[in-house]
Amino acid sequence: MTVFRTATALVLTTALAGPALAQDDDLRNWASDMFQPVPATVPALDDNIVTPEKVELGKALFFDPRMSASGVFSCNSCHNLATGGDDNMPVSIGHGWQTGPRNSPTVLNAVFNTAQFWDGRAPNLAEQAKGPVQAGVEMANTPDNVLATLNSMPQYVEWFDASFPGEDDPVTFDNFAKAVEAFQATLITPSPFDAWLNGDDNALTDEQKRGMEVFLEAGCATCHNGVNLGGNGYYPFGLVERPGAEILPEDDKGRYQVTETVDDEYVFRASPLRNIALTAPYFHSGNVWSLQTAVEVMAESQLGTALAAEESEAITAFLESLTGELPEVVYPILPPETAATPHPSGEVIPN
Repeated sequence: MTVFRTATALVLTTALAGPALAQDDDLRNWASDMFQPVPATVPALDDNIVTPEKVELGKALFFDPRMSASGVFSCNSCHNLATGGDDNMPVSIGHGWQTGPRNSPTVLNAVFNTAQFWDGRAPNLAEQAKGPVQAGVEMANTPDNVLATLNSMPQYVEWFDASFPGEDDPVTFDNFAKAVEAFQATLITPSPFDAWLNGDDNALTDEQKRGMEVFLEAGCATCHNGVNLGGNGYYPFGLVERPGAEILPEDDKGRYQVTETVDDEYVFRASPLRNIALTAPYFHSGNVWSLQTAVEVMAESQLGTALAAEESEAITAFLESLTGELPEVVYPILPPETAATPHPSGEVIPN
């Protein structure tokens, strides 16, 4: 297969060994039309000012399993910061050892997504934080029980006072979510790709640059663009050729379950690709363990293209350049329980 970009007369062959790579400046200009590097500072959030106090509170809440009804599961259980911001399982295990319906997305760089969850049902990270806490198959808690737990520990009350100064009653479920959002907004991972976008010609290998060219030429950046190389649009899975039920389960109709619009059947948010090499297995079903295989599935299902092995290998190498440096996260020492702290419950709450 040969693909062309007529604007710059770049030509890629299947072997990828014949033509010389485009000059870095030309390739960087092309890439800069489609991608942006991660910013050097935490982005501003809507209606939620990020402060050090709020970030520290959010970190404690993110790691605290007492935010779940059972006292077993924390946000970090399914979004493990030590393993790429997810749990590296097809679907997550939650309350009562139930399994959820979809693969757990990474929280790394999630602040750059237009919306959260595979179907985009949460407009921001604060709303996203509320969902798993209340989901029967995840943390199976209630807002009232979360607040009773937090108010039972004086240290948490002090932290909420410092994080939301001037509020008569700062310990609220909305503020719980805002604190978690503030912490997650700091989970930004600059990568070799960002260094290259910012002008460092040596930040990427020749193979990674070849892979970027193939990625752009093939049209992958039509859906996977912006800061997060995805996470900012919704597309049918199987635009050209629908994958089999092992990858695209027939009973999960994606965004349709949010909008109840027929056109949204099997439509999902384009997966953000930063740190994708760390977050196997892939797709909302979590049934593909190889990144190269996932690349080939996407090429066939979304673009109608059967990539040669050299092409999918090169794209995979490019995607590996998106693996970034995680900010150092020191595990928090959580407030001690008191006699007023609600006891854990193992009761399974029906969905």
